[in-house]
Amino acid sequence: MSFSSFASAGDGKLPKPLVSGLKTPESVTIGGDGRIYVTEIGEFGKDGDGRVVVIDKGKIIPFAIGLDDPKGIVAWTNQLFVADNKRVVRIDSKGMVTVLAAEKAFPTPPLFLNDITVDEQGTLYVSDSGDLKGNGGAVYRITQKGKVTTVTSGANNPAIKTPNGLVMDGMSFLLVLDFASGELLRVRVSDGNTAKIAAGFDGGDGLAWDMHGRLFISSWKTGKVWGIPRPGQKPILLAASFKSAADICLDRTGKAILIPDMKAGTLTRLSTSIPGWEVDETPMALKATPAFPKLQWTGWDPEKNGKQYPLRTLLLTHAGDGSNRIFVGIQQGIIHVFPNDPAADKTQVFLDIQKQVFYADNENEQGFLGLAFHPKFKQNGEFFVFYTQKKNKTVNVISRFKVSKDDPNKADPASEEVLFTIKRPFWNHDGGTICFGPDGYLYVALGDGGAANDPFDNGQNLKTLLGSILRIDVDRKDPGKGYAVPKDNPFVGNKNAAPEIWAYGLRNVWRMSFDRKTGKLWAGEVGQNLYEEINLIEKGGNYGWRRRESLHPFSNIGVGPNAKMIDPIWEYHHNVGKSITGGHVYRGKRLPELQGHYLYGDYITTKIWALKYDDPKKRVVANRLIRDTNVPILSFGEDETGEVYLLTTTISGRGILHFVRDTIVKK
Repeated sequence: MSFSSFASAGDGKLPKPLVSGLKTPESVTIGGDGRIYVTEIGEFGKDGDGRVVVIDKGKIIPFAIGLDDPKGIVAWTNQLFVADNKRVVRIDSKGMVTVLAAEKAFPTPPLFLNDITVDEQGTLYVSDSGDLKGNGGAVYRITQKGKVTTVTSGANNPAIKTPNGLVMDGMSFLLVLDFASGELLRVRVSDGNTAKIAAGFDGGDGLAWDMHGRLFISSWKTGKVWGIPRPGQKPILLAASFKSAADICLDRTGKAILIPDMKAGTLTRLSTSIPGWEVDETPMALKATPAFPKLQWTGWDPEKNGKQYPLRTLLLTHAGDGSNRIFVGIQQGIIHVFPNDPAADKTQVFLDIQKQVFYADNENEQGFLGLAFHPKFKQNGEFFVFYTQKKNKTVNVISRFKVSKDDPNKADPASEEVLFTIKRPFWNHDGGTICFGPDGYLYVALGDGGAANDPFDNGQNLKTLLGSILRIDVDRKDPGKGYAVPKDNPFVGNKNAAPEIWAYGLRNVWRMSFDRKTGKLWAGEVGQNLYEEINLIEKGGNYGWRRRESLHPFSNIGVGPNAKMIDPIWEYHHNVGKSITGGHVYRGKRLPELQGHYLYGDYITTKIWALKYDDPKKRVVANRLIRDTNVPILSFGEDETGEVYLLTTTISGRGILHFVRDTIVKK
């Protein structure tokens, strides 16, 4: 069934079921093998007639039999876990059933085990809907060894009446859908602290996220399915014609949810498109190819000391002086320059500071990380760099250099003037992007100091520069500084904040850039455990880290949507990619179809997208795949004409790619 045959969400019509003839289907999941597994309760209250089936090409194939009243099902690694009446069972890849947590393992004898979910470490959470009249409800935690503890229960939490649907919200919180009250709750798993976040889902049954932070909700009682396009937004009705929409899951494409209809005995695939929040995800007919295939890099040898020595082309920019030259920063500490000509065959070394720069192949986050030419470079010959100091690899340096008076393609290495240095507590999360804004000030991205989980909470500490984007004036100097602080910076005059800070609450911005047409500052923010994000940076903005990871609460101190914090315009789950590489908004002329799209990628999965943000609507309207190159995406760059380039590591010397039209488009 193609996605083009979907009925429009919310129009009252349902797509043709994937399969009919199921016996009281309750829950569905995608197994580690990519197949669809469905629980069939059989006859309520009758032990032994329940089963798990596989749906394959429209056929119902028994997989695990002899269950009692199997309801919620979830996959983790190559195993399935099922809430089976008053116990939880494990099912292996051959369909063999073993009891993980028997009735007697629960702190309180369970009455009606219902839904089940799992976190990234394999810890299971199961809901007990109690007597279905508001008594005996609970949510339990179960380890892979079968130890059961209570997360929360109606005995001490009045919000817990008949908990049903469960889904993780980040690593430390659960969303719980209450069948009787119709309330959607957020529960902290460490102590059961509960907050109501929505209501109106009478007979609520299933919960599922998609890969971009959209939440889907089903109701067994009303047969309705809703979508919440972003946390904090109101639910939007997607379908109202199911007889009893039971527990749901995202399908393997990420573009639809699977919905068992218990009374109808069907399984249906429903598009994740939400009316009024549609996102064009059709692939673009583009691909990336070497932009300068003949280019030879002066002084670079692909083999060093008998080993391969990859060229890490990390930075690409221009001088803005009308020369149309391209400057490329190599992470090891060299800037090359060459004419912007596809036939260019040799670079010149503009600056070589390898002796000052620390870089290690086994770490990759340090080195020569930032390059920006002064807006008046043509007049003053100044440019700025950001690098990791060789003599102390936890120190970053932001310096000014000048071009040689004798050769425009040579910098004066003796002209270095250190504006300031930043000491980090750990080796990673340097940040490193520097760029001039349309206001003429220099913006500097700094990571949170490194390690994991921001152990010193630098992201929320305005007294440190770490975890922030800075804005400084390089044309003036305040007393005792190599720069001046612009008077209109948001925290000037705040004794509890560093005045250089423009925005904060950031983990590790990996590449930021200004849209040369609108002046908006775009930032790709590398996530911690589960999500990558794209932010539009605003003056004084708090982007939430480490209270939030993308659109979700982070750790035990996490919070929900918060008026004092700015959520990203877009997120993607680590099932899609694990390390975002921020890019540029395309303003070139070669490819009109890309005009106004933000080009970005993922370092790990090598995927590339073109994202379109609609400013009047304040939302993303397109996120379209571009055929990937199967190479790590280190960075993106922009030339003087607005053309955008992709940069990668290479042993061939062809590490600069540009986009061209493609005759092969992946569906």
